[in-house]
Amino acid sequence: MFDADTKPEPQWVEIDTANIRVENQLDFGGPWLALQLIHKLKFDELLEIVMPPGREDIPWSKMALVLAICRLCNPSSELYIAEHYYKSTAIPELLGIPAEKIYDERLYRALDKLVPHKKSMEKHLKDRLGTVFDLQYDLLLYDVTSTYFEGQCLGNPMAQRDYSRDKRSDCKQVCIGLVVSKCGMPLGYEVFEGNKNDVKTWQEIVTKMEAYYGKADRIWCGDRGMMSKENIEFMKSGNRKYIIGASKGTLKKFERQLLQENWKTLRQGLEVKLCQSPDDDRETYILCRSQDRREKEKAMHQRFEQRIDIALEKLRSGCEKRKYKKETIDRRVGSIMAKNSRAAGLFEVEVKEADGRTTISWTKKENWRAWAKLNEGCYLLCTNVTDWLAEDLWHAYIQLTEAEAVFRIHKSDLKIRPVWHQKKDWVLAHILVCFLAYVLWKTLHQMAKAAGLGDEPRRIFDELSKISVVDVVLPTRKNVDIRRRCVGRPTEHQAILLSRLGLDLPGQIKS
Repeated sequence: MFDADTKPEPQWVEIDTANIRVENQLDFGGPWLALQLIHKLKFDELLEIVMPPGREDIPWSKMALVLAICRLCNPSSELYIAEHYYKSTAIPELLGIPAEKIYDERLYRALDKLVPHKKSMEKHLKDRLGTVFDLQYDLLLYDVTSTYFEGQCLGNPMAQRDYSRDKRSDCKQVCIGLVVSKCGMPLGYEVFEGNKNDVKTWQEIVTKMEAYYGKADRIWCGDRGMMSKENIEFMKSGNRKYIIGASKGTLKKFERQLLQENWKTLRQGLEVKLCQSPDDDRETYILCRSQDRREKEKAMHQRFEQRIDIALEKLRSGCEKRKYKKETIDRRVGSIMAKNSRAAGLFEVEVKEADGRTTISWTKKENWRAWAKLNEGCYLLCTNVTDWLAEDLWHAYIQLTEAEAVFRIHKSDLKIRPVWHQKKDWVLAHILVCFLAYVLWKTLHQMAKAAGLGDEPRRIFDELSKISVVDVVLPTRKNVDIRRRCVGRPTEHQAILLSRLGLDLPGQIKS
């Protein structure tokens, strides 16, 4: 009806300025920023492809976006989202889903619809992230963590008890194996039973990632928890390259090299040297020595030695005052050593029973002390990469801290723990939603780095989350209220962040 280049004439009305008011202040900045990140990754387009609309009232692709956005902005339960958070934000306008259409059952059904498309999502995000940020996937970092449950989880066979990284051995858990690039960008993950040993997950995750993305010329990096003879043979049999932390006991084979002085200094307090494997010509060990780590281990040895001394003295004093069976004292000595295992090897304890009394005595093995002093601060890396320098291999291995940082963000900022769901599929969906939220987090991180804004995406997100929308109500002379949903004007700091990130904040949104 109008020429596209012709702006309509403005319409002027008389406003009752005494009664202008604002209503319905809603959170806008966080959800809007999350949606911009989703658009950048074209994740909404993928969801529309893998989850095409059917007879449902609200497309499942949009419900999946609700879950991801809420997990990033305000991690909470589906019930809290439905009853409180969703309607307090501008997400209804941003996604076009009225607040009354969001309830807990619909969110739970969205979880069910999400899980079957995990593989497609991982592949899309890996390719898109690689394109947008020019990422290289030549070095893959793998680590495992756990997340615990509240509840019995009787219907979930994956929920098992085992060593808890969360210090919640009273709860069942599942383990999560995550693969990330050297900059911490996630490629994919797998969920394992809560009692599955880390070392047993290695071959499974390597095989799956190769099935997804091919072998190419990748180097796999894992900590010493992944080290086993079977895993090393598996890597060699497929001509795969690896850098893996070696067990502490392997250091004994390199006692001579520890005593030699031909170390290469990487930085103050850190030295490395290459050592040929005594068992395999195709393997090389990187011997590393850290001054900070030495001071830490030295203090630990001293602390545990002192604890054992005090505990044994107390036990000996007790034996002098009353009679104990030898078996009782043996058990107590074993308990003392188990609680202070760092220095247990230093002590040689002898428990005797004679004339109805039990006595205890001990000596200290000075050869153990000498070896402990020699290897304090030292650790080994094992690799079959032959054309790298020692410092390059060390720098590659130390990137494992990126995988550890991923777990910290999942557990602190995205609240992956504890898991309240009891059904297996909902547990898997909960972890998938957390993974998607982390991808958005990491996308903002990469954008911030490229814009010279540092390594604090949380501070950027928190600052932009302060931007809100309000309904501005303008009463007119004709007794008709003009209502406009307006976005708050950003502060100078917020405007700078938006400009550096290349984002344009809208002035109004449709209510």
